[in-house]
Amino acid sequence: MNLQWSLTRLLTLVLAFLVLGGSVLAADAPEPPAPTAQVDGKSLDGDVQSLKKEVIDLNKDLFVLEEELLFPANTQVAVFLSLDVGTFFQLDSVQLKVDNKEVSNYLYTEREVDALNRGGVHRLYLGNLKVGKHELVAFFTGQGPHERDYKRGAHVTFEKGVGAKYLELKISDRESREQPEFAIKEWE
Repeated sequence: MNLQWSLTRLLTLVLAFLVLGGSVLAADAPEPPAPTAQVDGKSLDGDVQSLKKEVIDLNKDLFVLEEELLFPANTQVAVFLSLDVGTFFQLDSVQLKVDNKEVSNYLYTEREVDALNRGGVHRLYLGNLKVGKHELVAFFTGQGPHERDYKRGAHVTFEKGVGAKYLELKISDRESREQPEFAIKEWE
């Protein structure tokens, strides 16, 4: 589907909707005879409902096109967060930088942390990067051992090739040191 065609079609539908809607609301328009008004009102209402449905369908198509244009698969980079923690770290927030540019800063609610602890995965970032080397830095803030404020970071340098790239920020307990461990892994 062509984006220009879709935008033209959407504008046409919106204009038609406004024209039809405006003609119904016009106060100075002469009133048609009673029997015809009922038939015209029903058909006009059906036309308006049909136009509304077309506008909604077209809006869905435009959203899909926008996603494809903004995040083409060959330049796409996605960063996810997962937790495998219990006693050594309670997550509050994550700040994410790619090539020294802040791309995400997320503050988690209790329900979100609970979902992550039960195996959920959160997409922190979706963006575009050129082919080549890039650096990802993540800062994790929360409560560490002994209920102390805790801020740690992790970084990785990765090679972005042609095609989508997926990275995972993983927070896990390190039993031997009684500390949380923060790692970044590339998905194959």
